[in-house]
Amino acid sequence: MLMILRNPRYSQFRLRLGYTLAEVLFAVVILAVIACAFYAGLSSGFAIVQSTREDLRATQILTQKVEALRLCRWDQLTNFASFTFQDTYDPFGANSSGTVYSGTIITNAAAAIPDTAAYKANMRQLTVTISWTNFNGLQPLPHSRQMQTYVARYGLQNYIWGAGGP
Repeated sequence: MLMILRNPRYSQFRLRLGYTLAEVLFAVVILAVIACAFYAGLSSGFAIVQSTREDLRATQILTQKVEALRLCRWDQLTNFASFTFQDTYDPFGANSSGTVYSGTIITNAAAAIPDTAAYKANMRQLTVTISWTNFNGLQPLPHSRQMQTYVARYGLQNYIWGAGGP
């Protein structure tokens, strides 16, 4: 055993097995860059998923309000000029308030229909606007969506097919 330790060929072999300090530092720097890029990618992915989820929820709220307005009677639509509402959404169902959506519903005469059209008095334009704010770190990012539709007094089929139907 003593002969093996004194053998110069064995000593050179042992010296070649270890890494130099420069090699170790270079490997640590490469691993740090990869870890930072991975973390940034995950963070960006989660932010995009959250933003898309909030946008989809806003579209669902808009659709819900428009469909509810289509079920209203004509006198209910003509007796109010605007209406405000607020809705919250927490995708995780926790006790936190989640995202707060604030909206307005405006009903007015259908401006796009020419005054010469006989049915203009029997049409209303409904505009539903919703807004919410999410945060990019501490920076607030306001968002807004809008949906418009027309409601006919006696149903749309009377204006397309006439009172007698198809």
